Amino acid sequence: MNTDYLQQKIAYLGPEASFTYIATESLFPKEQLIPMTTIPECIDAVVEGKVNYAVVPLENALEGIVPLTIDYLYHEVELFVVGEILEKIQQHLMVNKSQVKNWSELEEIYSHPHALAQCHKYLFYRFSGVPLRQSSSTAAAAKFVAENPERCIGAIGNTSSAAKYGLEIVEKNIHDFHFNHTRFFVLSKQNTRLPTEHSDKKPKTTLMLTLPSDESGTLHQVLSVFAWRKLNLSKIESRPLKTGLGQYFFIADVLADENDVMMKGAFEELNSIGVTVKSLGTYYTYTVPEI
Repeated sequence: MNTDYLQQKIAYLGPEASFTYIATESLFPKEQLIPMTTIPECIDAVVEGKVNYAVVPLENALEGIVPLTIDYLYHEVELFVVGEILEKIQQHLMVNKSQVKNWSELEEIYSHPHALAQCHKYLFYRFSGVPLRQSSSTAAAAKFVAENPERCIGAIGNTSSAAKYGLEIVEKNIHDFHFNHTRFFVLSKQNTRLPTEHSDKKPKTTLMLTLPSDESGTLHQVLSVFAWRKLNLSKIESRPLKTGLGQYFFIADVLADENDVMMKGAFEELNSIGVTVKSLGTYYTYTVPEI
């Protein structure tokens, strides 16, 4: 996708050939893509001005939200979402080419925790008892397997990581469900928006809501604020405030522009009932083309 943003630096959760890399490269094909080891490193690179944008995983259709991403945005930094990337996830079992004949006798299997969870049924029935080892990304797992040709170990990841690190895919599409997708946030220091070209052109706004702790029925009031204005919430989820048991903040996706009159009215009414509203900005969704 051509975004008109040339010669810019984009941090992403690496290494190269990770799912995040594929999502990032699809939206920023002409930019300088900079791999980071962790999600906080990606986010901090934007805060410190080392890169223009960061692309980080937010939510998987099977495993739910990525807590580290949303908690870091709430507790640690002041950044905005300028775009969202939607990618279909397909997981494959791959081994070093020197171990192709032995792949049915794997001693360990490596991947990102979410990828391992997404293939739970396959791993349980096909490799019950085989230790599962967590990696920072699916590509990191593939890289590790490539660097250890003498070991009978496998990795779970995508076709790009197999090609990048010279591994052999021995079992395709081992994920438990085939409607698996992951959302990625594109983060910036400025509350701007990426061009609508190649997007769904439908505005979405992500809010972080902190409710007053001493009043009952506030969540019902919050939902009513959006309901009577016919503002559609496509998602609402709680996360711990990290201040004590039973204390939460809420993440809500609203299918509307934060500058709309109804949205501004909603913010004012929420503030009047003691709800703290933090908008991460309005953005559009870009879908990774299937190969």
